[in-house]
Amino acid sequence: MRDGKFHFAALNRAFRLAGLGIVAADSALVRLLGTRIRNFLESSETQSEIAWQFGDEVDCRYFRVMFARRAASRAQMRCLVTLVDQTSELRTEYSLRREMATDSLTGLPNRAGFSDELENAIGPDNRANYAVLVINLDRFSRVNACMGGLAGDELLISVARRLKGALRGRDVLARMGGDEFGVMLVLDDGPNDAFHVAKRVQAALANPFRLSDFEIRVECAIGIAMGADNDGDPEDLIRNAQFAVKRAKKSGRTEVYHTRAFDIAREQFGIETELRRAIENGQMTLSFQPICDLASGKIVAFEALSRWTTEDGVQLSPNDFIPVAEESGLIVPLGRWAMEEAARTLAKWDAAAGLVGSVKVAVNLSAIQLQRDQIPAMVSSALDRHGICGSRLTLELTESAIVTDPDRIAQTMRALKELGTTLAMDDFGTGYSNLAYLQKLPIDLLKIDRSFVTGMLADRDKIAIVRAILSLAQALGMQTTAEGIETNELAQTLAALGCTYGQGFLYARPLEADLAFQLLAERNA
Repeated sequence: MRDGKFHFAALNRAFRLAGLGIVAADSALVRLLGTRIRNFLESSETQSEIAWQFGDEVDCRYFRVMFARRAASRAQMRCLVTLVDQTSELRTEYSLRREMATDSLTGLPNRAGFSDELENAIGPDNRANYAVLVINLDRFSRVNACMGGLAGDELLISVARRLKGALRGRDVLARMGGDEFGVMLVLDDGPNDAFHVAKRVQAALANPFRLSDFEIRVECAIGIAMGADNDGDPEDLIRNAQFAVKRAKKSGRTEVYHTRAFDIAREQFGIETELRRAIENGQMTLSFQPICDLASGKIVAFEALSRWTTEDGVQLSPNDFIPVAEESGLIVPLGRWAMEEAARTLAKWDAAAGLVGSVKVAVNLSAIQLQRDQIPAMVSSALDRHGICGSRLTLELTESAIVTDPDRIAQTMRALKELGTTLAMDDFGTGYSNLAYLQKLPIDLLKIDRSFVTGMLADRDKIAIVRAILSLAQALGMQTTAEGIETNELAQTLAALGCTYGQGFLYARPLEADLAFQLLAERNA
């Protein structure tokens, strides 16, 4: 550097071929890095290194630039500038990074790429301006299973195109994996923007997709997580939206993540852990509620009801732990335990009475239990182990359990009838009643749900419904049990209408086994 101007003392052929000029006054190096070079020369440093990008976006080149000199003296305004071309290396690295962040099938960002987009866009000060929407396709696995993987890939590409067309320019669409897509939304007008986009997505998927000779309609579940509701990492938005989409699958509508819902899920996981331990350690108990003959008032059966007191002494309602047991699969060991305990209690009562009794015990069978367990074998084993006749058991199934797989359930019910058990349809009238099932299946008894019985005397519509159920049962040769009886007047009215049995607080609340046996002895003496 002389007279305040830069001069090249020497340069090599590679420098000239790089297009960096041969005269300092016209050199892009001096024009773009002159200030950096001047600062180095005026400093006390003997060596410095920077990364430099040269050229436009299409033909950009990347260099590692090093400044060096022998002694840090301002009088010696000379330095060696060395440029290492890293263009090929960085382009390869960029391509690999882009490939790793891109879904190879659709060309959209993948899960990792979507997460990077969120990290780059969302910060502590602007998170309220963003939301994440997760879209999960229904029935996609059936397309793969029936038509093959190529058809499934074609469907995913078509879905991606439609989703892209339904979004706004600033929204980012990604394929999260499998049949799940994610969208990063910019909220121009607040949370309502997310719901508008969700409606457009559903509208975009409303028309069938044509695959080969088939037209396939694809429905979806949508979960939304608002940035304003998230205080943590932007990645949490994805997890929250995925949590919401699981709820959307059950509810059938677009769901928004709420902290309370997450807290409930955590509580359920805690219940699941404790329940598994309680079943394994024999901490569950059965209570027995009497079922009485409305004509004679005598006890003919008891319904066995699972009860659970946690290690902390908290009594949890079956409404709290039975759904958790069904979702987690613990309903199978819980159901096996209940059947074993019911048979053991019957054998104990018979031994205490000194003879073989006639009172029955009713045990509930869950829809999940019927699907996953070998019920006839399990019941037969429990009966044999305790020397109990099958006629002493009433097995209660709900309507929802029957409609899940009618043919398989019918086969199971016939096998249970061969054991001599009584089969009852519980909560009749509240589910998906189909008269064809009642005709075909070996059902012996209909239980009228308490929602029709409670307040029946003051409600003509309820009386009409109960009368219709009783007439139907009589026509099909079935007996009936009315749940929720709390007054003598109600019991007498049901008896006059032709109901066979009654159950409710009028007779007794659920009792421990010993107290139930004592009540049986007193009432049937």
